[in-house]
Amino acid sequence: MNKTPLLEIEDLHARVCDKEIIKGFSLTINEGEVHAIMGPNGAGKSTLSYVLCGKPGYEVTAGSIRFRGKNLLSMSPEERAREGVFLCMQYPVEIPGVPTATFLKHAVNAIRQHHCLPELDTMEFLKMVREEGKKLGIDAEMIKRPVNVGFSGGEKKRLETLQMSILKPALSILDEADSGLDIDALKIVAEGVNALRDGRRSMLVITHYQRLLNYIIPDFVHVFAEGHIVKSGDKNLALELEEKGYAEFVREK
Repeated sequence: MNKTPLLEIEDLHARVCDKEIIKGFSLTINEGEVHAIMGPNGAGKSTLSYVLCGKPGYEVTAGSIRFRGKNLLSMSPEERAREGVFLCMQYPVEIPGVPTATFLKHAVNAIRQHHCLPELDTMEFLKMVREEGKKLGIDAEMIKRPVNVGFSGGEKKRLETLQMSILKPALSILDEADSGLDIDALKIVAEGVNALRDGRRSMLVITHYQRLLNYIIPDFVHVFAEGHIVKSGDKNLALELEEKGYAEFVREK
């Protein structure tokens, strides 16, 4: 069966503050695939997620990124989001004064407008959010609060999972999605993520540890070290890394 490429990264080089972090990174993610990237601190994993989302200050110096056949690097961060790229951040930011429901409604309708779909009215939107939130154990009162303000680590990650659930991105990038979560919160977040796996949507899961991959089982695992992929395999590679660590992939300074 022929697979349709969703994200194609070829010989990517990128730097931050004149320091090269990504050095010849290549990866293709097809529709419906879940890829996990594991690696030591400083390898460039989070830098990769920021480059994909277009965060300012991350300069691409060589290589290409195509998303659904389009040049991703020519798009603004907002365009990338509307096209279907979503970043689940390691440390979600607080937005004081902006109710979560208002934030989500604007995001949903911006994407619907981009795809020439009618906007949802308030009642339609609230019904959808309540239904999706119930699946994730999100209290209705939480949606009334300012975005992430006063939220626990688990609540912030649940809210990001809710965003994925209602925005339905083609590519979800999970940057250390297990950071700060206890086992119960981790399971809830993983269940929400797994519910989005429909054979078309793809995910890039970035993590240090294997435990997240007990719940979000990847199709492919890649070791990211020294700015590029040094080894690839299936889910068993994650177990091997948990046992042996990353020492063999890191050069001594």
